[in-house]
Amino acid sequence: MQFAVGWSGSLNVEEGECVTSALCIPLASQKRSSTGRPDWTCIVVGFTSGYVRFYTENGVLLLAQLLNEDPVLQLKCRTYEIPRHPGVTEQNEELSILYPAAIVTIDGFSLFQSLRACRNQVAKAAASGNENIQPPPLAYKKWGLQDIDTIIDHASIGIMTLSPFDQMKTASNIGGFNATIKNSPPAMSQYITVGSNPFTGFFYALEGSTQPLLSHVALAVASKLTSALFNAASGWLGWKSKHEEEAVQKQKPKVEPATPLAVRFGLPDSRRHGESICLSPCNTLAAVTDDFGRVILLDVARGIAIRMWKGYRDAQIGWIQIVEDLHERVPEKVDFSPFGNNQGPSRVAQFLVIYAPRRGILEVWSTQQGPRVGAFNVGKHCRLLYPGYKIMGLNNVTSQSWQPQTYQICLVDPVSGSVKTVNVPFHLALSDKKSERAKDMHLVKKLAALLKTKSPNLDLVETEIKELILDIKYPATKKQALESILASERLPFSCLRNITQTLMDTLKNQELESVDEGLLQFCASKLKLLHLYESVSQLNSVDFHSDTPVSDNDLAILLRLDEKELLKLQALLEKYKQENTRTTVRFSDDKDGVLPIKTFLEYLEYEKDVLNIKKISEEEYVALGSFFFWKCLHGESSTEDMCHTLESAGLSPQLLLSLLLSVWLSKEKDILDKPQSVCCLHTMLSLLSKMKVAIDETWDSQSVSPWWQQMRMACIQAENNGAALLSAHVGHSVAAQLSNNMTEKKFSQTVLGTDSEALTDSWEALSLDTEYWKLLLKQLEDCLILQTLLHSKGSSTRNSKVSSLQAEPLPKLSVKKLLEGGKGGIADSVAKWIFKQDFSPEVLKLANKERDVENPDEPKEGINRGFFEVSEVETDLGAIPDLLRLAYEQFPCSLELDVLHAHCCWEYVVQWNKDPEEARFFVRSIEHLKHILNAHVQNGIALMMWNTFLVKRFSAATYLMDKVGKSPKDRLCRRDVGMSDTAMTSFLGSCLDLLQTLMEADISRDEIQVPVLDTEDAWLSVEGPISIVELALEQKHIHYPLVEHHSILCSILYAVMRFSLKTVKPLSLFDSKGKNAFFKDLTSIQLLPSGEMDPNFISIRQQFLLKVVSAAVQSQHSVTKERDPSEEAAAIAGKDQDWPVLAVDLAHHLQVSEDVVRRHYVGELYNYGVDHLAEEAILQVHDKEVLASQLLVLTGQRLAYALLHTQTKEGMELLARLPPTLCTWLKAMNPQDLQNTEVPIATTAKLVNKVIELLPEKHGQYSLALHLIEAVEAISIPSL
Repeated sequence: MQFAVGWSGSLNVEEGECVTSALCIPLASQKRSSTGRPDWTCIVVGFTSGYVRFYTENGVLLLAQLLNEDPVLQLKCRTYEIPRHPGVTEQNEELSILYPAAIVTIDGFSLFQSLRACRNQVAKAAASGNENIQPPPLAYKKWGLQDIDTIIDHASIGIMTLSPFDQMKTASNIGGFNATIKNSPPAMSQYITVGSNPFTGFFYALEGSTQPLLSHVALAVASKLTSALFNAASGWLGWKSKHEEEAVQKQKPKVEPATPLAVRFGLPDSRRHGESICLSPCNTLAAVTDDFGRVILLDVARGIAIRMWKGYRDAQIGWIQIVEDLHERVPEKVDFSPFGNNQGPSRVAQFLVIYAPRRGILEVWSTQQGPRVGAFNVGKHCRLLYPGYKIMGLNNVTSQSWQPQTYQICLVDPVSGSVKTVNVPFHLALSDKKSERAKDMHLVKKLAALLKTKSPNLDLVETEIKELILDIKYPATKKQALESILASERLPFSCLRNITQTLMDTLKNQELESVDEGLLQFCASKLKLLHLYESVSQLNSVDFHSDTPVSDNDLAILLRLDEKELLKLQALLEKYKQENTRTTVRFSDDKDGVLPIKTFLEYLEYEKDVLNIKKISEEEYVALGSFFFWKCLHGESSTEDMCHTLESAGLSPQLLLSLLLSVWLSKEKDILDKPQSVCCLHTMLSLLSKMKVAIDETWDSQSVSPWWQQMRMACIQAENNGAALLSAHVGHSVAAQLSNNMTEKKFSQTVLGTDSEALTDSWEALSLDTEYWKLLLKQLEDCLILQTLLHSKGSSTRNSKVSSLQAEPLPKLSVKKLLEGGKGGIADSVAKWIFKQDFSPEVLKLANKERDVENPDEPKEGINRGFFEVSEVETDLGAIPDLLRLAYEQFPCSLELDVLHAHCCWEYVVQWNKDPEEARFFVRSIEHLKHILNAHVQNGIALMMWNTFLVKRFSAATYLMDKVGKSPKDRLCRRDVGMSDTAMTSFLGSCLDLLQTLMEADISRDEIQVPVLDTEDAWLSVEGPISIVELALEQKHIHYPLVEHHSILCSILYAVMRFSLKTVKPLSLFDSKGKNAFFKDLTSIQLLPSGEMDPNFISIRQQFLLKVVSAAVQSQHSVTKERDPSEEAAAIAGKDQDWPVLAVDLAHHLQVSEDVVRRHYVGELYNYGVDHLAEEAILQVHDKEVLASQLLVLTGQRLAYALLHTQTKEGMELLARLPPTLCTWLKAMNPQDLQNTEVPIATTAKLVNKVIELLPEKHGQYSLALHLIEAVEAISIPSL
């Protein structure tokens, strides 16, 4: 049971007032349909201001009363109880309110009517806002308690009438020996207070001595009609407008004076201070706690203390009243009385519950002078709740129909957050002399001890047990004793049977009236079970062997298959066996077909001569089935005898079929190794099917037989597909045989001349069941092939790194799972297997060679490359390509290559999302995406991937990189994007691939038709979630420019991460329109940047692109071979982007001059000394003149390094011979900008010639170039 907060809020109306006491009173329903049940609960709250306010469960104020100006100390309630016998005075319901020197008691009936009226008014006012009904006023009495120092708690005992003797004694005490005594004893209301001086005070108020006071009831509902009434009435405070409220608060309502009531007597103890008092449910006893750690039991009528408990400081107390259950009494021979029940009325026992928080113990004591009957360790911070009342508003008629809906007492444990209640058996209140139950419990304990002892003499133990169980009087205890005997593991079977038989015989010999019917039935049913166990055990122990070998021909005839079909079935099962061999642990004492008697009795039960199986687990069900059938299936026990025994025991054929199939389907390994078991199953199934209630005689061949439907359902749900397929073949064969026999009976006159054997073999009566069998066999065959594939494994050495996600075992398949998995269920299960094995997409293609040949439109390059890649791992695959090919043939629609790639793509990205560190999963997902041939599917899958998994992480990465203005550190990447920096680099690269694939798919989708998603005939009844491919085809068209816009951003982010670029804020490269369009739905049309861009933006973009080109050339051609981790990650992730080409492409989209980027690329290549690549790149440059002047500077830097920095003698001489202008120019060069200074002079000579080629003759630097040629030649001659 869960508890929740119903309402919380502030209740104080006046400034500084606090809650001092609270009470929940359930109010009885007035509806006929729910007479005597609670309708709603009123919450009564007392405040320090003296107000008592009444609320609904939702905190709505109903009415408020100011009956005394002192703080409220305690609220207590008394509700109606039916008097137990005629001498007890019927008590009125009341609410009592304790103040420091007064008690106010509100009449329960008056309060009930007022609260109902107020609640109705609140509901009406909430609906219309203008109705007003004045509820009846509250009737209350107010007593001023005198001659007592302090009062802490109180108990209102109710109306009592003294006996004549007590009346005389009281009159003498008060008035002396001359006091006059009335003829009829007066009725008095009794109150007991606890506090100090006296410690306990007894007050008696004579009924009729004062008239009840009437208070005006103020409705707590604001309306225009009530404002006048609000100003006039007294004794309440409700909801008003602000100025009215202030006025009323200043002028307090009139408070009626209290009627003085002197204490009649008390328990004077000047040093003892009472803390609480708790009245018993019968109003005869009260328990009081004090500051000395004592609990004192008071006799309320006599006013004396009758018992004291020590050592209970801060104790909390409550009561439990238990009514005797008459059915539990010992049946005795008594004379039948004409007056009602011969057993007399139910007795009532009262128990005192004491919770001692200092010791953390809860104790239950029998009153008045009884022993402690229970003690529980419960913790030191609990709270004992004892309301002491039930429902308000009941009377002697309605309370009879009321079943208690609340706990009498409960313990709230704030540490564990639990609520506990206490149940006490009635017999604990009885003394040992009178209690037959106590004697019985003693015998049960003795029996339990006897069952635990290890005795060598079992006959002696058996005799003792028989004596004990026969001595027990109570039928319920006798049943409990027999249950414990039957559950014993020490007693042998014969012992259990003898004891049960003895008890049964004893019961039968007793007179019928004194025998408990329930015990007799229980005993009889257990005896039947014991006899059944004995019969089955005997059949299993008989040495019965039918070891005739089964030939393939016999098997084919039995299963109604031709030779080819049988060979195919055997081949399938052999493959399944090979792939499905898993090492299982078996213990030496694990014997199939053996079941202890204790377990057997726990599993079965009789109900009206029908034997049923209790709700037990799957393993227990199989164990029971094995006990009945395992030996039969192995040909080691007589099948006919077993079926006859079980049928006569009352087990229904349906239950037996269920047990048989559970054994067969769970023991697959043993069954597949022993073909003879198929014949045994055939025999067993034939016998079960011929039982009386198995197949309805009125069954028509055009309707579905429930018997065979039950068997088919078991096969459909089975996860051991090999055993399921075999059992389905057997079922189909037996069903066909029975169907033919029935048809033969009906049409015997037409086929008299036909050979009966030929009829059963080749001719099969058509029926609806036959069609269902054929469908099931096809489904099971498909499922078996699929399961075989999913169990197969590639070489484990292929990939040393295996993720924990890939190590998770695949769930076993069943026809039911495939039927409920939706159209994509089959492809999804294969995709999970591919993910687990981590096969390349090319492997799927390899197994589908034939289909590839049929597709001439497919680019040949892809195929060749695919086969080249696959050939490397082909040796590791083993039988997998063959199994895949078989699965493709079996599921031509469900495992169509595009569908399979789509599911693999989705599976990989789902698994990547679970662990984003595994970047290779995302890379593999994109590979599968690229292998999807149909652009419609490709587009949908890519769009779904983007929206579901990528866009949030992508936007987080963008904002993070824009914030830090460089490639972020690992810690920041993990915090904001949820992955490491290396994983994020790979992620951005894969995102770029996805966006480019999305754009390509959008271009080609108009040329390709939408694919038609078919389903195989056997799987047309598939239900379940919509497949990924269907969802993909429902996706909208993308807005191409928006995807392109995102791909530009992705390229920028990837470049920043890939090359760890500094001082780059990606979003600063875009204007406001560009920024606003990011991370919007890719199918929506957004306002994108158009027209001429601001030159400032273009300048920033150009700087960025030149940075990218420089970084790309550096990473490829740097002389130092030290690579940073991000580059290694990029290398691992697969081929890197062709960054210079990408930079030129970005330049085109970012309105940057492409030629500037190309020229910078050429310059960088020369800078790194890769002249041969630079010469090729020059061909792409348009403005050759500008390039030539840039290269001239680079040549000068190389020469300056060669002549000025090497400081050789030859160099100095050559420098002297050069023209002065050239010398000056060379000296101005800074060779430090060169990244590679080790370039041969011959290569530089080529560069100078290239510059001369590119420079026009009229160019200002042409002469300088000519001088350079001479200089280079002069340098190169000495080296020659």
